[in-house]
Amino acid sequence: MGLFYQPFTIQQFMGFITLLLVIIAINEMTRRSLKVSIAVYCILPVLLALGVYFGLLGSPSGKAWFGWVKVISALAGVYGFLLIRFTNLGKRKFAYYFPVAILALNIAEAVYREFQVFASYKVATIDASGILVQGGLWNVLNGISGILCIVTLTGFVGIRVSNDKSKDMIWPDMTWLYIVAYTIWNFAYVYNCLSTRSMYAGLTILSAAVLAELFLKRGAWLQHRAQTLSMFAMFSLSIDYHQSQFLNIVPVYSESVLLGLGIASFVINVLVFISMLWVSMKYRKNPYKEEIYAHTPYYQKTLTINRLD
Repeated sequence: MGLFYQPFTIQQFMGFITLLLVIIAINEMTRRSLKVSIAVYCILPVLLALGVYFGLLGSPSGKAWFGWVKVISALAGVYGFLLIRFTNLGKRKFAYYFPVAILALNIAEAVYREFQVFASYKVATIDASGILVQGGLWNVLNGISGILCIVTLTGFVGIRVSNDKSKDMIWPDMTWLYIVAYTIWNFAYVYNCLSTRSMYAGLTILSAAVLAELFLKRGAWLQHRAQTLSMFAMFSLSIDYHQSQFLNIVPVYSESVLLGLGIASFVINVLVFISMLWVSMKYRKNPYKEEIYAHTPYYQKTLTINRLD
């Protein structure tokens, strides 16, 4: 983290770890229980919104349009996934069109913001939400990477619900290569456009989704991603956490770091795109109408773990 962030104390590091563990724990509890999911993703947002409306809660993030768009789109994803998991809608085409559409929309929002920052902030500027932003080539590179993240969403026709108690939404064709590429792209985005808060709005929740996929429920990364993003978005709009000395790790604001991260994001997403084309041609499959990675051990293990084989 030293490459991207200014020196921080052990207390600040423990604050980061604590927030990460809390998000992972809530994600796991809601994943396992429909009742807890309704409490966290349906009732809690209303209570927090009322708190913000009456001035009892609030943060600078609420002064920018993107913060509100993000929390609404993230919660919309969670609601759609709950319908897929726990109603008969999961047996219809909605089950695989909605997840890819909401993810693509979520990425497109960030791509738009990348190009907006590139066009609007030629010098380092503090925006309406109190975040330092500076446009540059890195925004263009990462904007293109985001577009590739949308183009390489393959095999969504194979999305299904796991045959176990938690009834998770599983996307077997979403490989680890894509998850890694998306994670790097999204971290680059928050570092570019939400710099002051990127340690938490980026690294924390991205790590939470990856760790949940790796250690708690394989194949459900998009579900993990939507839930952890929703939790943090609600938290961020309701509480000005950056005022706490324990949650105040800030980036180095280096153009060389911004450019290096943009290049890394661009390269790995180009590799994912090339991989998609190569596999599609080799097996003569349409990545938007078929699952193209069904031959891989990762895909097969995902089916086995979720009792879908």
